[in-house]
Amino acid sequence: VEFQHVKPGKGAAFVRTKLKNVMTGAVLERTFNPSDKYPGAEIEKIHLTASGGPFRTWSREDIAKATRAQALNHPNWSMGSKITIDSATMMNKGLEIIEARWLFGTPGEKIQVVIHPESIIHSMVEYADGSVIAQMGHPDMREAIQFAFSYPFRLPLDNRKLNFAELGSMSFFAPDEEKFPALSLAYESLRKGGNMACIMNAANEAAVAAFLQERIGFYDITDIVQECMSGADFVADPDLETIFRTNETVLAKAAGLIGKISGKRTF
Repeated sequence: VEFQHVKPGKGAAFVRTKLKNVMTGAVLERTFNPSDKYPGAEIEKIHLTASGGPFRTWSREDIAKATRAQALNHPNWSMGSKITIDSATMMNKGLEIIEARWLFGTPGEKIQVVIHPESIIHSMVEYADGSVIAQMGHPDMREAIQFAFSYPFRLPLDNRKLNFAELGSMSFFAPDEEKFPALSLAYESLRKGGNMACIMNAANEAAVAAFLQERIGFYDITDIVQECMSGADFVADPDLETIFRTNETVLAKAAGLIGKISGKRTF
């Protein structure tokens, strides 16, 4: 979104507010913006839940051989192809970590990802006194999208409602960052700052597109991201022009890496 093309005034403020609400819904599944209601110093942690995607129970060896069709077969959510692949690599949670950091002013070490296969709890905010507030609901993006635009009002929606007696139980466990290295890459981009998150995102976009075209393998996605993060020009304090330039440069670098890989592989 190029905010420089939005003229100052009430219209620009409205656009910014709506965009923030949309992004807030994407990050914390529209629970609330914790910084709106409570001072940021009281927030102990933000917990972002992840289903674990289609490869949650697979071994790393089997994931390495995963096909496009298998990666697109998400167990809980019906989404577009790019975000579904991001879910399979867990890069979607990596991006949400970065979004939460900047939207809510919460340091990366206070943002934690937890695997929750049932996808009933979508996010949790933990406070200094140990209390945790969770947002719950069946996996349906219509609710998130509607509330992002209607915030702070909640409107009726013809969706499936929770029945706690039928729900029975829920499970949680830590993600395996060896099987899903995208999470480590996201935290690394936060630690380094500057244009590193842009580098990570651009490389991932190019690599996911190539995987969907069946030109590279599944783990080639994060390998390409890591190589771009290691080799691209780092700028500690980038302006908007630098971000655009970084994006184009990394897309070109990733394209070169994809060409080398696809030329050697046989699918």
